[in-house]
Amino acid sequence: MRKTFPLKPEGKHPDRHLEAVKHEIRKYIQREKRRDLPADTDYWAFDCRFGAEAESAETIHVEEITKSIDTVVESGGAQFYIEILARAAKRGPRGERKVIDESADSTEAGDADAQD
Repeated sequence: MRKTFPLKPEGKHPDRHLEAVKHEIRKYIQREKRRDLPADTDYWAFDCRFGAEAESAETIHVEEITKSIDTVVESGGAQFYIEILARAAKRGPRGERKVIDESADSTEAGDADAQD
């Protein structure tokens, strides 16, 4: 979905139109989640971009869509652009965590003490 939504259409109540826009976006996401997954994938991930215009759109998380829309409405924006692209993804194994290199931090702290 790549679409620019007007927030102040003529002849429509702004609050009702806003709820209809949010409903359309939620409906699209649910429809994409119902599609069959390709082999060797676990779920549908969504790449989202949001902005006042297509050229100024920034990457956001799918859970931040409603919050971003509300921010535009509060600031008095006339429209917003949203791009939602579904992609099949595979979850990694459970229990795998990133290991933070603590030795680099302790070395830097030791150097600071030596300089004092």
